[in-house]
Amino acid sequence: MSLTRRQVAAAAALIAAVPVAAASPAHATGSSSSGARRTGTLYIAGDSTAAQKYADAAPETGWGMALPFFLQAPLKVSNHAVNGRSSKSFIDEGRLDAILRAIRPGDLLLIQFGHNDAKSEDPTRYTEPWTTYQAHLRRYISGARSRGARAVLATSVERRKFDAKGTAVTTHGEYPAAMRALAEAEGVPLLDVQALSIALWQELGVEETKKYFNWTATEQDNTHFNPPGAIAVARLAVRELLRTRVLAARDVRRLDDDIPESWITWPRATA
Repeated sequence: MSLTRRQVAAAAALIAAVPVAAASPAHATGSSSSGARRTGTLYIAGDSTAAQKYADAAPETGWGMALPFFLQAPLKVSNHAVNGRSSKSFIDEGRLDAILRAIRPGDLLLIQFGHNDAKSEDPTRYTEPWTTYQAHLRRYISGARSRGARAVLATSVERRKFDAKGTAVTTHGEYPAAMRALAEAEGVPLLDVQALSIALWQELGVEETKKYFNWTATEQDNTHFNPPGAIAVARLAVRELLRTRVLAARDVRRLDDDIPESWITWPRATA
């Protein structure tokens, strides 16, 4: 199942209406005006909605798995997103340090957290939107900048939730607003995936959205995606990378094409 051209056009119109976060020229490392395609690596730091999934989890699919379908070589994707992590626990487990050891000048660090930051019952993951959440996100930004890379913030993709009238409902509280404010304060490009995804779920409606989430005969999962959902969210993210001028048109491909579900594969997990 893939988006119709009408739905793609509707999403594109929504993207055009979202303001661009200002990017300080001092931190525009890696941008190109020569006409050459962007080189290097796009690193993803995030949670289960973006993460690589393996054979035992199929058909669950992280949107990061579909991102390469929309990017031109030689730009590569290195997906470090992991199930269950928050902006805090990802750092505490040394996962940001692992990225910073590998990242190089001109690379991109795409940061999406919020789903698990809201879990107030778990002190290993919880952050408060306007204080500790922003403080942890600043560590990703400063880490990338210190290595000559460019940080990019992405608000959390929305869950599938509708009220009794069939209106898509937000689920992330103040975390998206806190990230938007931080992006403006720090001059970091912002991919407003939360705003765009909830608009897309509203466009699709209550029943059609089930085809985008991990709804199976045994599971009704309103947080994680199946292949069509992961492809749709990756498409939104890449359109945002274009809108914010992190990438140029020459760096992307297939944004208006149907992407076969068969392109998604789930490798076996290694020990």
